[in-house]
Amino acid sequence: MGGPRQLFFQCGPKMPKGWTPLLHPLLKVEQAEVINLRHLAGRKMAYQKVNADQRAPGHSQYLDNDDLQATALDLEWDMEKELEEPGFDQFQLDSAENQNLENSETADLNLDSIQPATSPKGRFQRLQEETDYATCYTRSAPKSNHCNFCRLLKILCTAIILFIFGILIGYYAHENCPSNATSSGTLDHQLYQEILKTIRAEDIKKTFRNLVQLYRSEDDTGISKAIKTQWTSLGLEDVQLVNYSMLLNLPGPSPSSVTLSSSGQCFHPNGQPCSEDARAQSGQDLLYSYAAYSAKGTLEAKVIDVSYGNIDDLKRIKQMRNVTNQIALLKLGKLPLLYKLSLLEKAGFGGVLLYIDPCDLPKTANLSYDTFMLSLNPGGDPSTPGYPSVVGSFRQDRPNLTSLLVQPISAALVAKLISSSKDGTRNGACAPLELPHNEERIVNMHIQTVTEFKTVTNVVGYLKGLTSPDRYVIVGSHHHTASSYSGQEWASSTAVITAFIQALMFRVKRGWRPDRSIIFCSWGGTVLGNVGSYEWGEDFKKVLQRNVVAYVSLHSPVKGNSSLHSVASPSLQQLVAEKNKLNCSRRAQCPETNVSSVQIQGDADYFINHLGVPTVQFAYEDTKAVQDPSFLSEALFPKGAKKIEEMDPFFKLHETITKQKESKNISLI
Repeated sequence: MGGPRQLFFQCGPKMPKGWTPLLHPLLKVEQAEVINLRHLAGRKMAYQKVNADQRAPGHSQYLDNDDLQATALDLEWDMEKELEEPGFDQFQLDSAENQNLENSETADLNLDSIQPATSPKGRFQRLQEETDYATCYTRSAPKSNHCNFCRLLKILCTAIILFIFGILIGYYAHENCPSNATSSGTLDHQLYQEILKTIRAEDIKKTFRNLVQLYRSEDDTGISKAIKTQWTSLGLEDVQLVNYSMLLNLPGPSPSSVTLSSSGQCFHPNGQPCSEDARAQSGQDLLYSYAAYSAKGTLEAKVIDVSYGNIDDLKRIKQMRNVTNQIALLKLGKLPLLYKLSLLEKAGFGGVLLYIDPCDLPKTANLSYDTFMLSLNPGGDPSTPGYPSVVGSFRQDRPNLTSLLVQPISAALVAKLISSSKDGTRNGACAPLELPHNEERIVNMHIQTVTEFKTVTNVVGYLKGLTSPDRYVIVGSHHHTASSYSGQEWASSTAVITAFIQALMFRVKRGWRPDRSIIFCSWGGTVLGNVGSYEWGEDFKKVLQRNVVAYVSLHSPVKGNSSLHSVASPSLQQLVAEKNKLNCSRRAQCPETNVSSVQIQGDADYFINHLGVPTVQFAYEDTKAVQDPSFLSEALFPKGAKKIEEMDPFFKLHETITKQKESKNISLI
């Protein structure tokens, strides 16, 4: 190897030959090799090895002396070619003394393995002092494990903080829970007996009378608010008013009428002649003798007696005469009304005069001149079939649900139409009403109703369960709805559920909680087709199908005073039978439990027939109605027909029904 050599470096544009700035006087170079670096920080760069032994002409031999300690080294940078990629430079170092490149070598080296120059002040002092150095050559600093350590430390700290917050949230949530609450499974027998003692007939009677007085001065919204206030005062945690706008079919400004064409006599549905005096005596009850959602108008035609309207009767009649656009004289009972009307409509009838045969009623019932109403609505708002009547729902134009003109009439009017002078008995037995086959009657029936949208309100209260709060037991009753008939069954139903809530809240105040949540519902619009319960059920259908355990119906708990009648789904039959043996009234015998879901009337219809929820219903009824169910409950009589206080003057039956529900619900909740 030769002596010290002088190298010239050039950054940026190529500098002239011979430009040799002195870098350091002490730098001693034994052999200088220039390497074409083809990869700098992940990118290839080219360097050319230059033989440092070839010196420039005229160079002194003194420079080859190895003992010389202070020799100036001139560096020249010579750019050989341009950058192949943006942002990076390729460098070529040429010997200032020799241009011979025959012995040059190329090598790909790692930048980190290249050590800086032997200068004690750094790699190249001059280049470090230039301001343009950063733009000519930029070297990224090697990665350090320090960043990775900081990142792991941050993740660890975040996890610890979240864990601490989770512990605090769980702790305070546990503190807020009623730790001293006991479930229904651990209910003390003595406490249960104390609860039953809180259910008193006097309290139920007082609530009943207050409700009856309230509806005379309030509409359904006012009654709903009063019920909510009372339930809240008893300690029920969450009570809400749920409103739905529905299409209701209401009676017109004047009552319907039936006129005999032969004599021209006009009669009201109760059998009284059409006059202002008769209308004034009957009051509002005469207006509400109508079939909701029936077709309206006038029809004059022959009257054909179809008895109960079963298939055999209709086949026989159609073989004998033409029934197209004729008026059917139909008895209520034996079969569901909507089914019989569908048969008549299919046969071609144009109108129906509907009545209850006195022979189908208990002997104690005298309803010959009493009018009644009924609904042809199978359930829910007719304008939104299958979906809830909420804001924004599409509305269908359905003013009536049948093409038939349907008019309920009394048995007294039927007797006048058939010109019957009989006293209704035959050989000491009741003689059914029937029109002689050889006689012909032509009548003119006139029906007028009004269809409009009105708000129906449901009252819904919640009692949260302890162990299974997402499982629900629904207890349902119904209240008075404006523009409906003025019966008192709703007040009886509301009084019983209020007493039931009062007994449960007495338990809650003593530290008890049900295992499952209980939902108390007072439905609106029941008499017009269970519209309140249907719309609420459609609104929360998915949740109810998944979480409801049972439905306990309090619809018309006192229909008679002969026997306690229970109707239950098969899954609840055994439980109901056991409770009947323990809670039957002394003044009545308990018949076998009826398991027919078809005979559960009222708001339970949607839950058992559409959601498949097990349902149970208790009611006091007359013995004949229990032994021979005939669907007479589809007829809704006004308050003058059956007064609750006449059937149960001391409200002992109401007390028994409430205790029956209480004991039944202990097993369910």
